[in-house]
Amino acid sequence: MCGRFVGFSNLDALQLYFPIDRVEAEASPNYNVAPTQTVLAILREGRENVLRRLHWGLVPFWAREASIGSRMINARVETVSAKPAFRAAFRKRRCLIPADGFYEWKGEKSPKQPMLITLPDETPFAFAGLWEIWDPKGATAPLVSCTILTTASSPALREIHHRMPVILKPQAFGDWLDPERQEIDLEALLAGMVHTEFKARPVSPAVNSTRNNSAELIGSS
Repeated sequence: MCGRFVGFSNLDALQLYFPIDRVEAEASPNYNVAPTQTVLAILREGRENVLRRLHWGLVPFWAREASIGSRMINARVETVSAKPAFRAAFRKRRCLIPADGFYEWKGEKSPKQPMLITLPDETPFAFAGLWEIWDPKGATAPLVSCTILTTASSPALREIHHRMPVILKPQAFGDWLDPERQEIDLEALLAGMVHTEFKARPVSPAVNSTRNNSAELIGSS
């Protein structure tokens, strides 16, 4: 799964690594990104890729209450195309969610050791995400929310956790963002268009509390 991550790259770095045509959000560092917070995401609007902030925890357009989003922070690749909460977004509302690393907890018993997982070269990367608009009658403004796709862990991470987020390679960005490309071959995507090699290192147990949010969290434990 993916339940906590790190995003500290500034706007210049994001524009260097990702296809951003228009910026509608500030890039402020967050060393302990948690569900229900707003996260940076790149999505297609018309012919432009727009950097916006979305609520992390997808709220389906048909939902009665926004609270359902707290259970929709991840979407499994095995069921995303069929599950009612995600299937419409999977066809035409896909996004990239930039990050610099994500946390996972290692061990069978408490206290588990938090690990920071990055690409081997520690460059920014993008989770494969979906986004949705929830605009119920009587709402003061629509809620735009997102979720992160997950898959079975690659050999590099299996000793830490059996699931991992889908992290797209740059060559997959165009098709993933294109709403006209409504049929995505997930098997082909996972076979060659996602990152499978990672670097993991232990970090401070302070990350366990979402109240803690500073660069010290990603230092060595």
